[in-house]
Amino acid sequence: MLGAAGALAALSCQDQGDAPLASTAQPLVAARSPIAVARKGQASEAWVFRDAAGREIVLRGFNVAGSTKLYENGLLPFRSTADAAKSAQAMRDQTGANAVRFLISWEGVQPAAGSIGYAYLDRAIAQMREFVQRGFYILVDYHQDLYSAHLFDTGSWYTGDGAPKWIIQAGNYPAEWCGACLLWGQNMQSNGAVRQAAHDLWHNRRITTSAGEMGVQDAFLQQASAAMVYLEQQLSAQEFQSILGFNPFNEPFDGGLDGKSGLEWEKTYLWPFYQRFRSAMDAAGWGDKPAFVEPLVFWNTAVGEEGGLSSVGPLGARYVFNSHYYDGMRMVIDPTPASDGVYDAPMNRIRARARAVATAPFVSEFGNKMSGSGSDRTPWIVRAMYQAMDSGVAGAKWWDDAASGGTVLSSTQWHWDIYNGRHHELMNGNPDKVQTAGDAWNGEDFSVAVSDASGNVSLRLDSRVLDRLYPTAVAGDILAFAYEDLARSGFGGAGQQQAWLAAPKGMPNVAALIASRPFGVLIWREPAANTATTELHLPQSFAPASTVVVGDVARAIGLPSSGAVFVAEEPGSAIARRLVIRPSGGASGAIHVALVLNAASGPIVAPEQLTGAANELIAWRKLRFPDSTAP
Repeated sequence: MLGAAGALAALSCQDQGDAPLASTAQPLVAARSPIAVARKGQASEAWVFRDAAGREIVLRGFNVAGSTKLYENGLLPFRSTADAAKSAQAMRDQTGANAVRFLISWEGVQPAAGSIGYAYLDRAIAQMREFVQRGFYILVDYHQDLYSAHLFDTGSWYTGDGAPKWIIQAGNYPAEWCGACLLWGQNMQSNGAVRQAAHDLWHNRRITTSAGEMGVQDAFLQQASAAMVYLEQQLSAQEFQSILGFNPFNEPFDGGLDGKSGLEWEKTYLWPFYQRFRSAMDAAGWGDKPAFVEPLVFWNTAVGEEGGLSSVGPLGARYVFNSHYYDGMRMVIDPTPASDGVYDAPMNRIRARARAVATAPFVSEFGNKMSGSGSDRTPWIVRAMYQAMDSGVAGAKWWDDAASGGTVLSSTQWHWDIYNGRHHELMNGNPDKVQTAGDAWNGEDFSVAVSDASGNVSLRLDSRVLDRLYPTAVAGDILAFAYEDLARSGFGGAGQQQAWLAAPKGMPNVAALIASRPFGVLIWREPAANTATTELHLPQSFAPASTVVVGDVARAIGLPSSGAVFVAEEPGSAIARRLVIRPSGGASGAIHVALVLNAASGPIVAPEQLTGAANELIAWRKLRFPDSTAP
């Protein structure tokens, strides 16, 4: 997690016992379709995720979890398989998430030179299974921050995570010191020990260990290869279909550019590392899964850093352009609240960079602090980030310019920690520095989830921000999507309420229908001879009886359990629901529009109003998305 630390910087294992527990999940859900990266259409430069039926897939979820950085958790997201099950069920039920970024640690996988922690991997696999059984896709992530906890002494202000102790001991690094660092991310540019250790990884420095002499990068790749082989062997073929791919290295930082620009450094050091990791994936049986590769850590920050993998050429379907985004300026010096369209520029930069390197985009971290100075703005900061991931056009302009909104971005928010505020972590092993508050790591508090003493999991942000309408699987190509959640600006439903997605001009029936109500609009092109359904996650607030669907495919006041449009349970949940739209049977390449509305409040929706709104939407679609619109 970069957060405020990275922004300000840019401005200036022991295995624990975890006895096998009986799964509390429902029986294994129907096999998840494997996901692949594919070009959106022959005339398009955009790339997206598709399932085996050719549907465009949008992935939304959370990172599990920052607790992987903690020794009290055995360097895993959860302390037990039962906790993983409880967390997975709560996430699926309460947010409709369909993906998680699952963090693991180099130190956990390889606690000693020449050995692999198979017991650690067994516990990780057991925890992953709890998510697979509830319909999640999993992106496995090798996580690190500041390279390693073992670079820091017991009295340090900061700590890290990632590389094992034996790597640091063999490196013989100087005493760590960050000077006047106010935030942890500054260590990446000011702490000589941190920088030298990272430099050694990228340069594959030869070190002498108890298992003999080896290169640092070689050691990392050898244990990663062993871990991937073991994961592929231990997961069933059905379970392995739910694994999206691998994130080789979280938030890479250079450790010294050696006189090169950021662009040159990525091409000379970072890209060859990713190519080596890609080869390791192929050899380990992961050949049909992409590597989710990140650019230099400070790329796309407020002040910017050269990078973005723009010097390495086309990536193609075997890679995903994997970016993070945090509003570092609002974390440290910008006092303004977030508003409509405020994050369009950075999210569009991610879209543009993915197009330029010829692959799909993914935002594997974003979010904002949940406590402390400025956290009162978090609900709308996160709301605005989701808005910009849905569409790169501000709500005030969306009806006039929806076609330029770009790809709906898949993402995993930082983060989901059910132990938030109830930790007991000895910082750098110091019994006099027990961390209990927030995330228990470098003073951060980002988790959107929390559990009480009885283990009940609840959301810390307004559910309207986190439990969102979004298109999970679309038969064909998504041409545009936007969602008005009407989330309030404060915590717990407090604060002001303001619509960001404006009412359309010249569409009085639609304007009256959506006034003061949450709603979403999806425009998509259906492929020839389509037999696949289109599906959207329905927030819990969208009760079937009060959900309205209007467009060219169907009109419904209240959702039935069958028909052209109907409601069904989300796989792995008896609470979360999805809206299913059957194939239209229309002409090849037909373009459709559907408005999905929560009509639980406001005037009763009359059939004649629905007819008028449908006619307006169809006319608007033909104007903004003519039948010749290229996919």
